[in-house]
Order: sequence, then C-alpha cells, then structure tokens
Amino acid sequence: MADAPVTIYSAPWCAFCHATKQYFDSKKIPYTDKDIEKDPVAARESVQKSGQMGIPVVDIDGTIIIGFDRPKIDATLRDKKLIDI
Repeated sequence: MADAPVTIYSAPWCAFCHATKQYFDSKKIPYTDKDIEKDPVAARESVQKSGQMGIPVVDIDGTIIIGFDRPKIDATLRDKKLIDI
C-alpha cells in the first residue's frame, strides 16, 4: 500500500513488529511495511525519523511512534481520523 498514511518499519525477527502489524490488521487499517533488514534506505529512514535504532517505528501520517505503544497508536489514529473509537 504505497499510499497508506501508515508506515511500519520492521524486521522479520522482531516480535513487537509482528504484534504491531497484527494490531493494524485487526483494525483493518492499511499500512506500508518497510523491512529494515532487506532495505537499507528504509533502515536509514527509520533512524532518521525516530532518532534511535529500535523497532518497530510507526509513522502515522507524520507522527512517529517508537515500539508497540497501543494507547499512543490509538490516540494518533483518532487524531488523524483513521479510526472512530
């Protein structure tokens, strides 16, 4: 989904990355998944956006969330009018 307002920077070995993507799938919110292991440009973007090396990094229409922070994800999705709850 190249035009999705959500981008998740992740790696196949990252359990929190899988949990984050499953959460977005459960909410039926489309996202672009950027694998930092396979894509060095995505890895640099992730560090540039977050200021650190940890993953997942979630970019919701310009708002950066580090890690699987469900309350912050939900609040940002509401603020960006991507969910109604």
